[in-house]
Amino acid sequence: MDESITLIEAAAYSGLSASHLALLCRTGKVRAVKKGRDWFTTRKAVAEYLADAEKRSRNPYKNRQRA
Repeated sequence: MDESITLIEAAAYSGLSASHLALLCRTGKVRAVKKGRDWFTTRKAVAEYLADAEKRSRNPYKNRQRA
């Protein structure tokens, strides 16, 4: 199992800001768990996010399905 890291550690690893990573965790784009008030993730989860172009898309409507 991968070791949990804080978002500050993940930010240093990924080049993203800790606040942006927190947003990604809240929206489910990066796998993470919240313990108390802090988010924890893994290097693998961050790497998967960075490798997935669809998740990184700036167009929020790109993955929406039409009714």
